[in-house]
Amino acid sequence: MTFETLLAIVLLAIALSMDAFAVSISEGLTCCDLNKKRMFFIAITFGVFQALMPLIGYFIVELVTVLIGQGGGAQAGRIMEIAVAWIAFGLLMFLGIKMIKEAHKGIGRQCDIEGAKVFHIRPILIMGIATSIDALATGVSLHAGISNNVTVWLHASMIIAITFIICLLGLFLAQQIIKLFGNKTEAATLIGGIILVALAIWIIVSHYVL
Repeated sequence: MTFETLLAIVLLAIALSMDAFAVSISEGLTCCDLNKKRMFFIAITFGVFQALMPLIGYFIVELVTVLIGQGGGAQAGRIMEIAVAWIAFGLLMFLGIKMIKEAHKGIGRQCDIEGAKVFHIRPILIMGIATSIDALATGVSLHAGISNNVTVWLHASMIIAITFIICLLGLFLAQQIIKLFGNKTEAATLIGGIILVALAIWIIVSHYVL
């Protein structure tokens, strides 16, 4: 493997991890009872989903190609790219608006406030899916010629490692932001919601415009 190929894999992994990085900041801003163990859980969950989705996209196209030919695989890839963009948009927009409403109601990060957001595994899993589902389309691109059935696993390994590290950085950055806000917990929740809404809009803009 050449240096250029390895660099391309690393850059792809960094690009894919940016969604998870933004949501990690959002989670760090709004979850009132995070500790290091929970932060590691969030980072590894986002990393696993971010690596899993391109694999799923890649092998779905591979399966369709084997069953009905190259043309069918290409068509399935195009349909998948459109579908996952709108699914990701819907999930992130819903979660972002929900957080903005919570900020408007005065629900912040203080755990002694009724309705405050505390750590639960299920929402983290939903966030992991929401931030990574658009990476299914990356699997389509990998199948189009920049990877094969062997090197796709190297892509996945690099994605999970880099996403894990970047998400941890996002969570620790959020903790520093919280220290700056002090008791302005509703503002932190509002920022978290705005991040998710902006990310949802970016997914659609990047799909149709860029």
